[in-house]
Formats: sequence, C-alpha cells, structure tokens
Amino acid sequence: MIENVARGQQVFTSNAFLVTGERTVLVDAGSEFDAAAEVRDRDTALDAVVLTHTHPDHVGNTGALVEAFDCDVWGFDPDHELVDHAIADGDSVQIGDHSYEALHTPGHKDDHLCLYAAGPEVLFAGDLVFANGSFGRTDLPEGDRGVLIDNIEYLRDAVSPELAEMHTGHGPSVTEDPYDHVEAALRAAKF
Repeated sequence: MIENVARGQQVFTSNAFLVTGERTVLVDAGSEFDAAAEVRDRDTALDAVVLTHTHPDHVGNTGALVEAFDCDVWGFDPDHELVDHAIADGDSVQIGDHSYEALHTPGHKDDHLCLYAAGPEVLFAGDLVFANGSFGRTDLPEGDRGVLIDNIEYLRDAVSPELAEMHTGHGPSVTEDPYDHVEAALRAAKF
C-alpha cells in the first residue's frame, strides 16, 4: 500500500509516500509537518527513509523521523549529512513488498533518483517529471535543462509503457496512463 502522508498539509513540503509491507519505507520525508505523527497515526513503524533527492522540502522531516523510529536513511549522495546508505544507479532497493531499481536522474538536482518496480509497474519519480507533462525546475543550483532532458529520456526508456502508477514529488499521483505523462514531460522539456 502506498499513501501520501503529506496530503492536505498547507506548508512548504514535498509529497511523502508511506509504503507498507515487508519493509515499511517513507519515500521522501517532506518538511514542516509532523511526519512521525502521520506515520504513527497509520499504526506502523518505519524501517527506512529513502530520499529521491536532498532539496529541503524533501528532507526537512528526516531528523525527526530518524529520532522517532531509529530508522536508516538511504539516498544517492553518501556524503550528505542525512544519508546513511548510498544508492547507486542500477541498485535494487526494497520498498514495501517490492524491489525497486534506482535510476540516477540528475538535471533537477545532482543527487536525484527515480525508483522503479517492474513487477507491479510502480514509479517514484521525485521531481524529475510530474502529472500532465510537467517537469522539474532547472533554475535552482545543480539544475541543468539539457541533463534533465537526457534523464527524462533515460527514465522513459527504463520504464515499461505498461507503467501502472507514477508517484511524484509534488502534485497528484498518476494512475491512468502514467507512461504518457512521462512522454509529455519529455516533449515539454524539449520545447
């Protein structure tokens, strides 16, 4: 089960997806709300936090989550103060009941990851692509439009056209033809 525990928060935050199962994981910690209380309200413990990238709106709650659940933090950059365990491009990461392939996808931020499970056809897209053909900002430090375009292409080629769910760093998740939204983001980014 995948649930956005940041839904309805009126603060500067990303989405924060609680994935329950064999290994209960929060994909992105969000910011400026009590994420630990939101996880506890679902009557579950937390085994790990997996970060799509380390922009403040995605990591602000990380310290409080680690303190509340004594969990490890996984992300691309092992030198970042919040990251306990590095995830490299092509690594497998257990999230819930499924193994996700990590796809290193910079362009929005150098340490950006997307996470894709081929069996259930689920993608955590972070801030690379969003619903309706939107894509991540490139006007922030480490942003690069050309690199972003290359990595949207990498993502499009890595996921199946049968993709069933796309969970993004901001805005709504996509459960109807999410692959089309990836292709639309690529077209828009190239424009």
